[in-house]
Amino acid sequence: MLLWLFITLQIPKETEDGQDVMTMKGQVVTLLTVWELGVEGGNAWLTVGISAVSRQDPNSLFYTLASLYNASSTAEQKRLTVLVHLADSDLAWLQDTTAHISSLFSAQILAGQLLLIHAPPDAYPAVDGNQGAEAHDGKGYSKQNVDHAFLMSFATKLSDYFLLIGDDVFCAPNFVTHIYSKVTSLKPSPWALLEFSNVGVIGKFFHSRDLPLLAHFLLLFHREKPLDRLILHFRTLLVQENTILCRPFLFYHRLSHPTFDDKEDTVVQKKNLYGPSNPPASVFTDMIVSDAHFPWEAYTLDESFFWTNNTHIGNHLTVILNHPARLSRVQVMTGSLVEGKYALGKGQVELGYYPQGMPQDCASFELLGWLVEGQMDQELLQESVAYPVSCVRLVVKASQASGLMIRHIYLWEKNSTKEKTDQS
Repeated sequence: MLLWLFITLQIPKETEDGQDVMTMKGQVVTLLTVWELGVEGGNAWLTVGISAVSRQDPNSLFYTLASLYNASSTAEQKRLTVLVHLADSDLAWLQDTTAHISSLFSAQILAGQLLLIHAPPDAYPAVDGNQGAEAHDGKGYSKQNVDHAFLMSFATKLSDYFLLIGDDVFCAPNFVTHIYSKVTSLKPSPWALLEFSNVGVIGKFFHSRDLPLLAHFLLLFHREKPLDRLILHFRTLLVQENTILCRPFLFYHRLSHPTFDDKEDTVVQKKNLYGPSNPPASVFTDMIVSDAHFPWEAYTLDESFFWTNNTHIGNHLTVILNHPARLSRVQVMTGSLVEGKYALGKGQVELGYYPQGMPQDCASFELLGWLVEGQMDQELLQESVAYPVSCVRLVVKASQASGLMIRHIYLWEKNSTKEKTDQS
């Protein structure tokens, strides 16, 4: 089974007719097509592309795939192909990752809905000069650009459209249907790039017919700019001057606060030694999302915040932890810092247990406490919380037409301070 599942991109001495080719620094890289390996392709409406590398969290890719499939109905999955480029040269990681994916997602593999590819190190362009100097100059993103060039070139003939996400992403339910509705509503207006997230490169949506040109563009300028900037520049070359940002956002980083450098698409959450720990999580809401402030900003450890308006009874903002945690304290602050304006007039905080869907929600919630003047700061006694917490939910209990500022949701894990001290 893995013979057709795991495809290695080769550099043959001679190219054959009917194969996709890309030229890099005088080398011709030939990309095998899925039809050559007996997998039927070209019938899907959408290909979701993921370029994955080894991470500190070895399960991030598995969580992303699980979220993707749990967020898609059976009917949606029939219109969907998932293409993963395992873009790491670590052979042990490649073997372990392939084995885990084939075990966890055998149904999708057998249905031809999940494909893995890998480009060996000698398929990559040589780095001119000193590699350390390149990293110092802020050009460590070169490999990421080439990784995605391989991914996009292979995806060209798999479907009509191509969606790029990361390997550490949480997908909103029924994202395929949401995207299909948006694409349908835009006809016949021309577009080159739709964006279903406002973070980095995730949620970028293309016509598959544009992928060969984009792949060549990434290879040509792989050392010039980070991937997200190259994609935006490519969009302007296809005569789309303005960003088309589609809401609601459908894809989020599994970690809470995205801060990017030029080397890779990573997420960093800075922590105070004795302050809140805010373990890795995703943040969701059914409140109105503005152009300036987003739900995850309520969960960061800096001064950013989430802003909304016209809230109704039952509206919520929910923090879904990547892994259940034993909490010692929960603090929720709404309203401006000085005058307390735009605080939530009536609301409550709930703790959720028994994650379901990997995880999309919690099966049960219990009341932790009510907000008083828009705030709640409560310590959790060990005997009062029998199980690790998977969700923390702020719920609106009275409609509020005016603006609402959710300044922060802070969580403290039990023994977190001691662990930080031991590590310092």
